[in-house]
Amino acid sequence: MKFRRQINSATTSATVEGLLGQHPRLQNRTLTVQLDEFLTRLQQHREQTVPAYQSYRRLRQDLIEREREQLRLSEFKLQPLSSFVRNKLINQVYLPMIGDNLAKQMGTVGDSKRTDLLGLLLLISPPGYGKTTLLEYLAQRLGLVFMKINCPTLGHKVVSIDPQDAPNATARQELHKLNLALEMGNNVMLYLDDIQHSNPEFLQKFISLADGQRKIEGIWRGRAKTYDLRGKRFCIAMAGNPYTESGEAFKIPDMLANRADIYNLGDVLSGREEVFALSYIENALTSNSTLAPLANRDPEDLYRFIRLAQGEEVPSSSFAHQYSGAEMNEIINILQKLFKVQQVLLKVNQQYIASAAQAEAYRTEPPFKLQGSYRNMNKLAEKIVAVMNEQELQNLISDHYQGEAQTLTQGAEENLLKLAELRGRLSPEQNARWNTIKAEFNRRQSLGGAQDDISQRVLNQLSLMATHLDKVQKQLTQSLTLWARQQTGAARQADTGKALIPSFELLNHQLSAIQQTLLEKSASANSAVEFTTTLQAVSQALAKLPAVSPHIEVINQLPDSLAPIIAKLVSMIDSTLLPLVHDLERKSRMDLVLWNRLKDVSETLKEVHKEVSVQGKQIRRLQQSPLT
Repeated sequence: MKFRRQINSATTSATVEGLLGQHPRLQNRTLTVQLDEFLTRLQQHREQTVPAYQSYRRLRQDLIEREREQLRLSEFKLQPLSSFVRNKLINQVYLPMIGDNLAKQMGTVGDSKRTDLLGLLLLISPPGYGKTTLLEYLAQRLGLVFMKINCPTLGHKVVSIDPQDAPNATARQELHKLNLALEMGNNVMLYLDDIQHSNPEFLQKFISLADGQRKIEGIWRGRAKTYDLRGKRFCIAMAGNPYTESGEAFKIPDMLANRADIYNLGDVLSGREEVFALSYIENALTSNSTLAPLANRDPEDLYRFIRLAQGEEVPSSSFAHQYSGAEMNEIINILQKLFKVQQVLLKVNQQYIASAAQAEAYRTEPPFKLQGSYRNMNKLAEKIVAVMNEQELQNLISDHYQGEAQTLTQGAEENLLKLAELRGRLSPEQNARWNTIKAEFNRRQSLGGAQDDISQRVLNQLSLMATHLDKVQKQLTQSLTLWARQQTGAARQADTGKALIPSFELLNHQLSAIQQTLLEKSASANSAVEFTTTLQAVSQALAKLPAVSPHIEVINQLPDSLAPIIAKLVSMIDSTLLPLVHDLERKSRMDLVLWNRLKDVSETLKEVHKEVSVQGKQIRRLQQSPLT
């Protein structure tokens, strides 16, 4: 069948003028459209361009998914703990301090934005004070990618940021994340957690990043790159616990610490004691089922309940939420119990930090390793109920630390005894045991420790003896001088002074000679032979000294300070010098001349002390008798 053609005068082209744009079909702000040419292009677009674009989208999505899996981007999604509570300590203390540092690192908006950004944020504290949680919360609020580097995974062997130099796959992954943060550059918080488990040489790599240069050498996809982060929205933060076992040997590089703003979240800030103590209660809210609803209500309601628990009068009409009388009484009861737990944890926290900050050489009691952190508070808070009595609450605290102390193995007993002392709950038997442990600890400290060799122990004892003898000599001289000045009247009892002073001057002369010998010889003794020579010299010094007569005629009452001094001399020789000499002579196979000589001096002093004490008591009884 044939169709009849009909000629039509329809327009097959059109021109549009006055257009703006950079499309290649625009010529002099004019676009010309030809119907036949348009249909050809449309067919090409449907058959070639659209399928190619869809293939491109699929390829791009596959590539993105592969890279996302390789880079593990899902791990960077910020998820602050649901138990995180904004409290007064965070709002009034931590946020202003940390905010100042982040502003210094990332700069401020507007014309005053700095280009020479610098600085480093370093947070330290015992475990359980929320260093990571706080920084993760801040990164979320600031819209930053939180790139957390787990330093315990790196360990002390990693000193380079090159993933290829990592000793294992997990350390390699952490270094890859670190370099990814540098490659991203903008809107990143690089966070190194638990830096006490890393090598100080590794941390030195970040020195230039923390100063005005804001540059660091990195490795990306096997190629070395220099990252210039000046003017970038990039900040670096570190956190650590310097009180752990590995922290005892850990040292933050001086040049890095000099560039850091350092804050201890576990220590009480001056003038902020009340806010710091209150933070224990605020952080424990979400752990207790009765108090948990307060975390999602008006914060002022909590502070009103705290004032009620402390004995203040607060009208119920001032609360933002409606509480029944029974509910209010239960909340107040639990808060009062939390205050008692809070006081214990504050004491434990302060003792933990003070003990950890003390060098081993200066300790007078075993180290204290129990902790009083927010984490401990939360563990206890979740078990507290309103019906508990005082004894049950104290038992709860004791049971908590009894379990925690089991991880200390051999240090459990001494730490629990120290805890009982802090709580004021030491029984007489526990007090005696604690004093015994401290005395034995001090004795071992004076010997130099079990790990030291016999030579070091001898040197320590000789030095200690020299110091003690010097103190005893000064005390003896001062006591005799003071006693002589206290004699009054015409009689002045000069006979007694004349009878006593020569004897004690002789003793003073003996002690001075021993002291001088020890000081001269102990300073140069460096070997077993020299130790033997040193003790032989002491033996010769003792042999040349005249014997002390054990008989002293006491006519009047002796000064009270003389008897303790003589007792101190006896104790010092019996518990320190005699065991030392006996041990060294046994090790060096010397004869017992020196030991016997010291034993004679000890026995003489014991007789003097006994006679002085007995006759002093007799005189005091006679003076108190009505017949006198």
